[in-house]
Parts: sequence; C-alpha cells; structure tokens
Amino acid sequence: MRIFSWPRHRFRREASSSLGETALKREALRDRLTTRRALLVAGAEGALFLLLAGRMYQLQILDRGRYRLLAEKNRISLRLIAPPRGRILDHSGVPLADNRQNYRVVIIAEEAGNVPETLAMIGKVVTLDAADRRRVLSDIRRVRSFIPVLVRDNLSWDEMARVEVAAPELAGVSVEEGLIRHYPLGQSAAHVLGYVGAVSKDELDGDPVLELPDFRIGKTGIEKLEEIALRGKAGTKEIEVNAYGRVVRDLARFPPHPGEDVVTTLDAALQKFTFERASEEPSVASVVLDAVTGGVLALASVPSFDPEIFSSTLSPALWRQLSTDPKHPLSDKVIAGVYPPGSTFKPAVAVGALAAGAITPDTEFFCPGFLRLGKAIFHCWKRGGHGLLRLHDAIKESCDVYFYHVAMRLGIERMAAMARRFGYGSLSGLGLAGERAGLVPTPQWQMAKRDTRWEPGETLITGIGQGAVGVTPLQIAVMVARLVTGKKVVPRLVRAVGEKGRETPPDFPPFAVDPKILAFVTEAMVAVVNEPQGTGYALRIADPQFAMGGKSGTAQVHRITAYERAHDALTGKRVPWSERDHALFVGFAPVGAPRFVCATIVEHGGTAGGEGAAVAGPIVRDVLLEAQKHGPFPSVPVAERPPRALPGSVV
Repeated sequence: MRIFSWPRHRFRREASSSLGETALKREALRDRLTTRRALLVAGAEGALFLLLAGRMYQLQILDRGRYRLLAEKNRISLRLIAPPRGRILDHSGVPLADNRQNYRVVIIAEEAGNVPETLAMIGKVVTLDAADRRRVLSDIRRVRSFIPVLVRDNLSWDEMARVEVAAPELAGVSVEEGLIRHYPLGQSAAHVLGYVGAVSKDELDGDPVLELPDFRIGKTGIEKLEEIALRGKAGTKEIEVNAYGRVVRDLARFPPHPGEDVVTTLDAALQKFTFERASEEPSVASVVLDAVTGGVLALASVPSFDPEIFSSTLSPALWRQLSTDPKHPLSDKVIAGVYPPGSTFKPAVAVGALAAGAITPDTEFFCPGFLRLGKAIFHCWKRGGHGLLRLHDAIKESCDVYFYHVAMRLGIERMAAMARRFGYGSLSGLGLAGERAGLVPTPQWQMAKRDTRWEPGETLITGIGQGAVGVTPLQIAVMVARLVTGKKVVPRLVRAVGEKGRETPPDFPPFAVDPKILAFVTEAMVAVVNEPQGTGYALRIADPQFAMGGKSGTAQVHRITAYERAHDALTGKRVPWSERDHALFVGFAPVGAPRFVCATIVEHGGTAGGEGAAVAGPIVRDVLLEAQKHGPFPSVPVAERPPRALPGSVV
C-alpha cells in the first residue's frame, strides 16, 4: 500500500513562510507599541510643559503684584515708633506727670569686639555695677550681633557728655536720646498718679505698640486708670534692609499721635503740702475732697516711693526693700487701707437713729463710764463717765456709752443700711486699681463668713466704729461730704481729657435724709472743735472765716485690758508699735458753707502713740487751713448749709 506524504521541499517552504509571517507580525506589533508609548510620553511631556507654562503665567502675570510686595517686604522693613505718653495735669494745668529727655548708652557687639573689655572702659566713665554688666552680656547672647543693647539709661547731662567725649575710644558704643516718664512732685504724688512699667504678657491687648521692647504702660494710679487716653497711637517708619537684616537707609516716616493730656481734680500745691505735713509721722493716709464737686484735691499715703525708679531698671535689692517694708510704702492706704473707723463712725450712726425715729435730739442717756449688758461690761473712753447727755453733747464729747444705747435702739440692720448709704462697704467709684470696699457687718454676713450668731454686744461695739466694721480713709471723707452738703457726693479724680479751666459742678442727687437731721449732726461736729469739752477743742481755728468742724476717733487694733494698761503705765513698758491704736480725724471747712473735707488716719498713733485729736487732728487742721488760704480752686457756687434744727424738732 502506498503511503501519502508531503514533499520535503514543500514542507520546508511552508514552514519558512509561516515563520516569516510571525516575525512580521511581531515587528508590526512592536512598532505599534513603540508609537503608542511615544505618543503617551509626548502627551505627558506636553501636559507637563503646559502645566509649567501655566504656573509661570500665574507667577509672572497673575500673581506679580503679590510677589512684588513680598520682595519689597524682604527689602523694606516696617517698624513702629512709640508715641509720646500724654501728660497728667492738675486742675489748673500744672504738670503732675510728663516726659523728659532720657540719654542712654548702647553697645553693638560686632563693632565693639571684646565686649567685657569695652564694658570695663564704660565703667570708668559712668557708674556701671556688676549686675548691669551681667545683664548686658546676657542680652548680647540673645540678640544678633548688630542689634544695639542697652548698657545704662537715665544718664545725667554730665554723664552723657563724658560718654560722648570718650566715644572715639569706645568702639561700638553710642548715646541714644529718648523719653522717660517724669514726675515733678516725686514721692508726694506717687500713689495717686501711679507709675509706668514694662508690659507683661497678660497686659497685651492686641495693640502692636505694646510689643515694643522698651514700651511702658500704666501699672497703678491715674497712669493705669487713663492708660488708653495717655498711650496715644503708634507711628511707623519704612527702612531698607539687606539680606542679613542690617539697616541700609530710611525710606519714609509716619509720626505717631501723642497721648492725650489728662486733667485731674488734684491741686499740685495742696498735694505737696498734704504729703509733707503727713510725712511728719511714720505711716499716714490723708485725703482732701472738694465736697461740692466730689473732686479729690489731694491724696497722700506715707511712706511713699519714687515712681521714676519703675520707668528704668529697678534693682532686686530696692524691690525687696520696698515690698518687705512693714509700713507698706507701695500700698495706697487712702483707698486700700481698711481700718476700724472708731468714733468717726458716730455721725453716721446718729443720722441713722434720727432718721429712723429711734431717738430725738432731746433723747438723754446717763454715762457712768460703762454699760453692763448681761455679764459683759462695755467701757466708755472716759473712765469716770460723762454724766447725763443729749445727742449734741454726746457727739461733741464722743461718749461711747451714749452710742451704745443708740446702737441698741437702732439695731444692726438699720445701722448697716445707713452706713451703706453713706458709702461704707462698697467701692467709691473713683476707679483706681487696688481700692477695697471695706466691710459693714450684719448678722447674715457673720453667719455666712464665721458660721456664728450675731450677739447683742457686737451691735454695741459696731455703734462706736469697732468690731468687724472696716472702712477706708476715702470712705470717711465721702461720708462727711454727703453729711455736710446733703448730696450723694461721688468722688472723682479726672475732670476731662484735654479740658482745662472752669467746670460745671456735677449735679449730685439729694441724700434723701431730712436736711434738718443732717444740719443738726453737722452742728454737733462743729461743736467738737469749737466748743469747750469738745474732743477737738484744742484744734479750733481762731479766725471764724476759716473755722472748721470735725470728728476725732481712736480705733483699737489690739484688745488691751484696763489691767494691762495700768500695768504698762506702772512699769513704763510700751505697747509694740504694731499693736497701738490708730488715730483718726475728719474735718470740714469753712463751717458756714462747707467746701473742703479732709480725712486722716495716723497708723498706730504715730511716733508718740497718741489719740485721734492729738495726732491726726493737727494734720487735718493744717491741711484745711492751707486749702482755704492758698487756693485757687475751680470756682463753683457753694450753697449755704441749712440752719440747725431746734431741739425736739426731729422725730
């Protein structure tokens, strides 16, 4: 059988043809893939080019303004110029706080070379202690080498001149001129004016000027009270700098707006006199009010401090001395000192009792020198007693037993209510930082704070200004101003910003107590000074044109028994200064038309440890005489005081 088979040569041709077609197909596929990849790469390159071109268009065309501004910011630096602080003036325009030229030495480290050696050379020209040198070296390490660093400020003219003469030998050292806060009255007005100091983190309020390294703001007193008005608005200057931040040249300057002048109610001459008179005792608080306008004419707290030390570098040693002094020179005792008012509280109690009908001017009580209540005995300051008294003489002679009886009839609730109407137990509205409200105690307060019941004996001692009641000297002055004018006087320190000259007195509302009651108590206070047996009779002013009325007070700080007093008198032992009684006196003048009120507290009775009329009274008398004789004060109409009420007419 014949078997069929392909010819070998034909098979070879067909196989070869099949392989060729496969190769061609592969080559065609490879070409197609290569073309597709090339298109993809070309598309990607095109897209990238378009993206780059778009970005370049955005940067160079659309955002050219923005980047031009950024480039200018790199070249031009905008810096703030601190505004001059506004002045504080008295009512007639006398400067109480202003600015004076301040010369200071600065050093640039990169120009000085050997800084310690340069500091040693500076120390031969002006005073430079070890603390100053350590501070300078510390500051230099914290800033760039071309930034000026303060070496010493507040140079005198002679010191500045010596540095300028030695300048050629002091590489990198120069004298700069600026402004520093100046207080012409020095310590005399430190507490009421306050002082300025460096800005703390807590005091930043968004104003960029506060971030300037050497900027100062008000910390206490009127400086703090009127900070916004006194601060002003910052100016700016444009300077050209290089890549390292060095100044090349000044380009433009926009001056700052100085702070406003603040006109106060103070009188510069009376402020100085009051402080100097009060400084004759170791620790005193004294305030003078214009009873018609409510203006504070003088406010003195002794001892005091130099407010300018806070404008420059305050040494740690001096700060420790001021802050640890037991007489508290940094504290404004007129508004922050809280004391038992003693017998100066009695006029308010008398008004409250008359207004409530608890007594009349003819009400009589007998004073044997003490009052027994249960098992307790409450003494009068006069051990032998005053005998039978009516209200007029009880105020004049300051009889404690009489006011024990008045307090029992009036009751603590009504007594506290009248005290609050006179301004006790609340802030005065003066606005000074650090003012304290004092305390008018009540049974509710005692239960809440001490978790004890109010005892009847506590009503008695409150009636003579002892016990838990606490007041400030300013509150005592406000009480008397309301009493003698019949108006709800509110004290104030600032007249207006930028205003001088005559002012219209505030229209205070009536005190809302029968004027005859107020007139009767006022007359009794006139008798304190001007009638024999009055506790302040030794203080009377002979000239009736300047005559004053007032009320003395002696406030017990530490309870001393009669036995202890007798024992100390026999042995010659003296009570420690911090435990002695405070001496108080409040006066007003002239008696015909009261205009001026002065309240003074001599802590612990002063050097001699005396009582109110003997120690605080002479200060009040001298200050009121000065106020009446040596004005001038803003001219305002003064109403005559209502006539004295007849005995028995007040019910």
